[in-house]
Amino acid sequence: MKKIKICIFFLFVIINFKAHAENFTFNEWKKKFKLFAVKKGVSLNTIEKTIDKSIFLKDVIKYDRYQPEFYEDTKTYISKRANTKKINSGLKIYKTNKRTIDKISKEFSVDKSLLLSLMGIETNFGNYLGKMDIVSSLATLSYDKRRSEFFTSELITLLILFDNGIINPDNYLGSWAGAFGNFQFMPSTIKNYAMDYNNDETINLKSIEDSFASAANYLNKIGWDNNIPCFYKVELTNETPHKYLNTSAKQIKHKNKISYLKKYVKNSEILNELDNLNAALVTPDYDIIPDAKKLTPAYVVFDNYELILKWNRSLRFALAVCTLKSKFKNAI
Repeated sequence: MKKIKICIFFLFVIINFKAHAENFTFNEWKKKFKLFAVKKGVSLNTIEKTIDKSIFLKDVIKYDRYQPEFYEDTKTYISKRANTKKINSGLKIYKTNKRTIDKISKEFSVDKSLLLSLMGIETNFGNYLGKMDIVSSLATLSYDKRRSEFFTSELITLLILFDNGIINPDNYLGSWAGAFGNFQFMPSTIKNYAMDYNNDETINLKSIEDSFASAANYLNKIGWDNNIPCFYKVELTNETPHKYLNTSAKQIKHKNKISYLKKYVKNSEILNELDNLNAALVTPDYDIIPDAKKLTPAYVVFDNYELILKWNRSLRFALAVCTLKSKFKNAI
């Protein structure tokens, strides 16, 4: 009963905090957020070092509203992120760190080709880690009403990580969305999955050892299966029920066995021997690209594809990751 009362209290605080967020300036928001952070267990010392120095970053709002996932068609999006240049850069990283990457891949049962793909797409193999103050980025997005609840939670988590000495708050730079390191981990992902793999008593998500192990640990824990494909590009028949077509990454619906879905796939021979796997149909362009056709491009996607959506909830992102993964697998 006591736990229920505590949960209700914090729920009330969150709702009350969110309800007023759009009615005051950023500086006023900071004052209210600091009270909220104290109630969530953040120390005054950390608040003074971080929130007091945070600033509103207008570019963060611009980036949030104009993400490539919102306007690029699938062919363009994938071609920019799964090309020969990306493969060559990834192979250099792999050859230099082959022993470490192979060891981590085997230990966590996660394809090294997937790890290379995610690093390549997220940060171009560490060449673009982001240069924005993460506290200010998260504060800006918490203040903004579009996804305030999510980013408020991430900001609180980050401050607690600072408090616990897991992350050093000095010069903590990353992406506009508050992500950090080679694989762009959000604070909650750092909290739940990041590892000091080389046992040097610090978690360095810019190092190959800690970052690859942390990414592999995350993928392993959420259920990645090396024996299941990500997707197959398919041609759908005109008789395909539109209710089976997933155009949003928020939730993949109407999953069926391949044996059932094959009747709607013209090139169903590519799905042979997969009859017992669960899958769904995805048509990623229809809801976003003007004049896009309903049935094309189309993909049969499997459970592993949905796991990539947990990393980044974008149909195109998951397709790009899995495409680059396949190319790495052929190249290594």
